[in-house]
Amino acid sequence: MKTKWNLKLLYDGNNDPRIEGDLKKMEKAYADFAKRYAGKKDYLVKEQSLALALKDFERLNDLALAKPYAYFSYQQDLDSRDTSVEARLNLLSQRYTKSGNLITFFPVALARIKLSDQKKFLKSKALAPYRYFLRNVFEESKHVLSEAEEKILNLKSLPASELWVRGNEKMVSKQEVKWRGKSVPLAEAVGKIHSLPTRGRRALHEQVGERLKSIADFAESELNALVLNKKINDELRGYPEPFSATVLGYQNEPETVRNLIATVTKHFPIAHRFYRAKAKMLGLKTLTYADRAAPIGKTKKEIPFSEAVAIIRRAFTRVNPIYASTFDEMIERGQVDVFPGVGKQGGAYCSSQEGLPTFVLLNHLPDFKSVMTLAHELGHAIHAKFSNQQPPLYRGHSIATAEVASTLFENFAFDEVFQLLSPAEKVIALHDRIGDSVQTIFRQVACFNFELDLHRQIRAKGSLPKEGISQLMNQHMSAYLGPLFKLSENDGYFFVQWPHLRNFFYVYSYAFGELVSSALYSEYQKDNGFEQKIRQFLSSGASASPEDIFAQIGVEVRRPNFFRSGLIKIERDIAKLEEMI
Repeated sequence: MKTKWNLKLLYDGNNDPRIEGDLKKMEKAYADFAKRYAGKKDYLVKEQSLALALKDFERLNDLALAKPYAYFSYQQDLDSRDTSVEARLNLLSQRYTKSGNLITFFPVALARIKLSDQKKFLKSKALAPYRYFLRNVFEESKHVLSEAEEKILNLKSLPASELWVRGNEKMVSKQEVKWRGKSVPLAEAVGKIHSLPTRGRRALHEQVGERLKSIADFAESELNALVLNKKINDELRGYPEPFSATVLGYQNEPETVRNLIATVTKHFPIAHRFYRAKAKMLGLKTLTYADRAAPIGKTKKEIPFSEAVAIIRRAFTRVNPIYASTFDEMIERGQVDVFPGVGKQGGAYCSSQEGLPTFVLLNHLPDFKSVMTLAHELGHAIHAKFSNQQPPLYRGHSIATAEVASTLFENFAFDEVFQLLSPAEKVIALHDRIGDSVQTIFRQVACFNFELDLHRQIRAKGSLPKEGISQLMNQHMSAYLGPLFKLSENDGYFFVQWPHLRNFFYVYSYAFGELVSSALYSEYQKDNGFEQKIRQFLSSGASASPEDIFAQIGVEVRRPNFFRSGLIKIERDIAKLEEMI
């Protein structure tokens, strides 16, 4: 069982001649496409010509062109201190942007197709395999600029966005705090906070907060630069709201997202009710930000990674052995990097690239939460595998559907662990599961509200100092946490290391995913045969909107009260917890 990434699945080393060979292959593929279609008009008016052009465009998506960039990105995530890797990434980014600009004309040209021809193409039998792709292109057309302008925006994305984010990540990953006489990487310290007794938990949390505050000057400049750069882009493209580009990019319908945010925000008192029960279990009259995910006890014992693997394997096998075999293959091939380290990126993610092995990054600790994180990221990996059954243009998937897959597999894993527990341990596990749902739904929507407020204030005022960002974050976190919580000034500085704030409005997809996966899991519990429809969803890739993908298996997320239904389940679980304590 390998616990470190085997990046030799991509290349033998930084000087592997295949890297340059693949880059030249990429550059040639883009240049050939541009030579064949740049300046041509036939494919903009004739169905058969457009079908041929789209087939050639689809081949570009089937060439694993991202392999060199992915290889060095993974290296940087393992050790951000390696400046040579950062330099290679900068050079690669410039080459990719230059080649990408060669075919910028194509989506711009598609966006300029006359409305009458758009309607004709969407009804065409010859273009049927590309209908959903074209529908998205035509919907986005009002936000597409001229070819020259699109090239400029592509070129400035590195200095105006990527380098800022990378710089902050690098700074954060280098930080350490003193804990029990040892220097501990910041990411590991953040992970430890919630597992400690009250006094130690609050002390370590305060140290982390002080460290984040001490480096907040850079994050202040970074966030202001990112938000203002986005403001410029949004105004040029005509997006009505700061979150409009994200929702369109994730292929959700704006009304669905507005309904989600409004419904969850209205029901923040559900989270308040949970924290009242939590405070009672902890024997505390008030709570601090450090206490929001504090343990109320231990379930059984520490869970080492080997045991976590066994639990996940059993859980996935119970649903369908193909899910377990996918997990086994990733572990055996070295596609999961498990433990924390200095310089390693914090948190966890799953990275799937067209035509490349899927890699999962963890910062695993021997606790129950890390088992759930492992199941979560493997849900992403399994989704990526099944999505690859689609044609190249549809092999990816919306971020919104991705979060449904990950939280669904968390549900499967939770059941496996829950069966092994004593009655007393089940109280703890139920508490932890509700706590995770509160974090995934209410906290992420509070973060969405914070982001929206942040963007609107910076757009109106020109900038916001770190103190203002910190106060704003505390304001929105307090809204979902409730009156029992007393937040300190330093709590607001956790914006410095919250990576999702740099991936604008991504967080709504967590709440969407949790509530939709809850509906899918409920159907599976009623009838295990529903697993076939789960596989249908996992195999849909990006072939339809999230709303339509779920409608096809009988889950109607467009219903006004759909999200309220998921929140009722959490209320019932809280009532059960209150009864048990």
